[in-house]
Amino acid sequence: MNLAEIIEQHPADNIALISRGRPTTYGELRRQVASLRGVLVENGVERGDRVAILCGNSRYFVLAYLATLGVGGIAVPLNIMSPASEIQRELDTVQPRIVFVEPAAMTAWSNVDRSSLTEMRAVIATEGHDIAGAITLTESLMHAPVPILNMSSNEMAAFIFTSGTAGSPKAAMLTQNNLYSNLVQISKENVLRSSDVVYGVLPLFHIFGLNVVLGYTLFTGASVVLVQRFDPSTALETFAERGVTVVPGAPQVWSALAQMPDNECKVLSQLRVALTGAAKMPEQVTNQLKDRYGLVVHEGYGLTESSPVVTTSINGSHKVGSIGKPLQEVSIRLVDEHGDDAEEGDSGEIWVRGENVFAGYYNDQEATDRVLTADGWLRTGDIAVKDADGDLFLVDRMKDLIIVSGFNVYPAEVEQVLLAHSAIDQAAVVGVSHPHTGEAVRAYVVLHNGVHLDEESIIEHCQKQLARYKCPSKVLIVQSLPTGSTGKVLRRALR
Repeated sequence: MNLAEIIEQHPADNIALISRGRPTTYGELRRQVASLRGVLVENGVERGDRVAILCGNSRYFVLAYLATLGVGGIAVPLNIMSPASEIQRELDTVQPRIVFVEPAAMTAWSNVDRSSLTEMRAVIATEGHDIAGAITLTESLMHAPVPILNMSSNEMAAFIFTSGTAGSPKAAMLTQNNLYSNLVQISKENVLRSSDVVYGVLPLFHIFGLNVVLGYTLFTGASVVLVQRFDPSTALETFAERGVTVVPGAPQVWSALAQMPDNECKVLSQLRVALTGAAKMPEQVTNQLKDRYGLVVHEGYGLTESSPVVTTSINGSHKVGSIGKPLQEVSIRLVDEHGDDAEEGDSGEIWVRGENVFAGYYNDQEATDRVLTADGWLRTGDIAVKDADGDLFLVDRMKDLIIVSGFNVYPAEVEQVLLAHSAIDQAAVVGVSHPHTGEAVRAYVVLHNGVHLDEESIIEHCQKQLARYKCPSKVLIVQSLPTGSTGKVLRRALR
């Protein structure tokens, strides 16, 4: 098997993707990917080698991803908006053989210390590059093609960086079978048709964008319109112009669209499927969209470690606030604090088991053992309740996770950066409600005696080390932090 084969069986003239106004058919995509596979092989990419992809939502990303899978490499998508220091840490962790770079990532890439990337053989630049010695992607698409390599199901396909409770980002290892199984599991819900046009604004470095928006669309033979940044007015124009029928979006996307004038939102009534996940969908937004346009936004639930989809509310009676039921062939338990199955109506931690559950964290067995049980259950750290119909409702998180615009932010990671500042003695980070991003990061810091530091300087310090969505939007300088009997900071008191 090889996940790259998902594009091989569809009619050659059907549109696979539209990027920057340019359509690419399945036939063209197959030819271009086959040529790029040849370039990767020529530059020494072998089975199990990592290939980093520093590209946004574009045709270039799709080519790099599918070509990497096709030669048996491990795709490592990275956030092009991350600062160079974060990209550096991730590259140092995976030691890629090849790095794809597009212009939007050029500033960060120029500040990466490439001398530490001892396994790197080549850089492939997509366009408009000024990287000395880089291979040009356009020229690569004329290379002699190479066939797809047959892989075993348990070989790795992708490493997706996700933060852990200890703070440092970890590479979640997803196998060929993990990703493919979730595509099969989703397909049994009959969400997509080959005639659908999917709006692809969810970032492809994020597992939802990678394996649902992109992977499931190509698996089905539908079309995806790739969008770099979300703007509600432009989105509505795109829906109309491209005949978009399916829109997966974080709750913030739907909140922004719900605030648009009625005369601009008529196209919403033409959507066939509307999906959301990654964070709690405001019930008033769900009700508003249904009342005004007859649009039902279906919530689901998933996480990187489950490739990602676990539940969906796409089928059955729609219940506002419910994340639905598990996919077929995905098992879940709600486990109480004693390790027993929670009673109906009682809350419990969601445990997940299925072919889609990841293989663990790369080079971090301790972190892997914390989330994977000996018999294959994934402990998610999320709390839910189940009603009499078997529908699930998220109620809380065991972790101190903050979700900003659908992206995970772990306080410990931000606190680690804050404490690296010479003027800061103690730091604690919590999530607070935000009208546009769902939650925002708020930091509380205690300065060393006699030191003066302003809020703006602290935020600027964080922006040099972290992706913008992880940075505090507000910093409060306090005399002390609340602690429990063991000396641990009580984040709940700060909230």
